Amino acid sequence: MEFGVVTVLPEMFTALTDFGITGRAFKAGIATLNLVNPRAFSKDRHGTVDDKPYGGGPGMLLKVEPVLAAVDAARKQCKHPAKVIYFSPQGRRLVQADLNELASQPALIFIAGRYEGLDQRLIELVVDEEYSVGDYVLSGGEIPAMAAMDAIIRLLPGALGDMESAEEESFTDGLLEYPQYTRPESVSGKHVPEVLLSGDHAKIRNWRRQQSLGRTFLRRPELLEKRGLNADEKRLLDEFLQDLGLD
Repeated sequence: MEFGVVTVLPEMFTALTDFGITGRAFKAGIATLNLVNPRAFSKDRHGTVDDKPYGGGPGMLLKVEPVLAAVDAARKQCKHPAKVIYFSPQGRRLVQADLNELASQPALIFIAGRYEGLDQRLIELVVDEEYSVGDYVLSGGEIPAMAAMDAIIRLLPGALGDMESAEEESFTDGLLEYPQYTRPESVSGKHVPEVLLSGDHAKIRNWRRQQSLGRTFLRRPELLEKRGLNADEKRLLDEFLQDLGLD
């Protein structure tokens, strides 16, 4: 999959290209990354890419011309037609279903905003989707772009050693993931649940499903409201709540 990023801080992306699962994916050619700095298209010797907003107010805006030229350059570096993504607090909340859809695209270009963001005309001219990663403000769009790329790369064939890992993670089925345990069996008086030591794979699957349902109910009930439950899941959740005395 091809990624392009328009950013004034290209150095930040070594966190993705040089480390961990994403680093291995880039080295294996599962994903490629082109970084384009709008400063390369500035019209002055200082590499200026920002200016004061019309109407006054605090902060600066990224200028249209250098960002527009950078997006065009990023498109030309892609072998396939690319969807352009911009992260801002005004965007729609990015969720797993969006990431699944983005992972099916052959190429994506992310615009990493800085300062007070982008000129609205630039958004209207080149941006296909505007997303938010949460109801808070960051210094720029690089971290949201990296977070999205990390989540997308995990979905690409060959990026994870075991695709079951991606399929069983939180949000993949609209639920939070069940609790996990490893050796030793006892830590400070806390023990691994007996069912996980039983070797009965059917019981383990059933327990994990119940834990996912219960954890989602307790921590993110809005996910269950949106997703809905079948009869078997409702039974498992009821049993979970009864065990906690919450029925």
